[in-house]
Amino acid sequence: MPRTPRYLRAYVQAHRQGARGVDALLWEDRRSQHVRFEAVARNCRLQGRRILDVGCGRADLLGYLRARGTFPARYIGLEAQPWLARAARRRRYPDCLILEGDFVLSPEKLRLAGASVVIFSGSLNLLPRAPFYRSLRHAWEATSRHLIFNFLCSPDLADAVHLTWYPKSAVLAFARRL
Repeated sequence: MPRTPRYLRAYVQAHRQGARGVDALLWEDRRSQHVRFEAVARNCRLQGRRILDVGCGRADLLGYLRARGTFPARYIGLEAQPWLARAARRRRYPDCLILEGDFVLSPEKLRLAGASVVIFSGSLNLLPRAPFYRSLRHAWEATSRHLIFNFLCSPDLADAVHLTWYPKSAVLAFARRL
């Protein structure tokens, strides 16, 4: 059995401890998840677009969008945890494909979707510096239009041992160079 990368271990531990819902995704709560989804939807038109949701979990972002009347032309979710990918598939959303894979170890999977919008909603928060920036670069190269991501930008936000934060100014400077 392949060894679980360090940045995914918190998910494996949560699963082994029986975590469900937003707890299995390591989100603070459902409200904080919706705040992030609302920011994504507010800052980029997603209606009719081909979307890649990197680290999609249970495809909660797609459920959020659909509940608000936003229907992507195609939603592709990429998820490293098999149990979360299965949960996303069980939802049987139309125009939805869930792929299993680790975007850090297999960045080529980011290109498979042919997405005009690539979204990381929380999936960068456990990455060390090199994979964090490398993942952003690969995602930018994979999208034809938009890269949307959030990250923890202060030690106060990254108060759990498995979380990593980056100075906002450094991340913005990197994104501008892309």
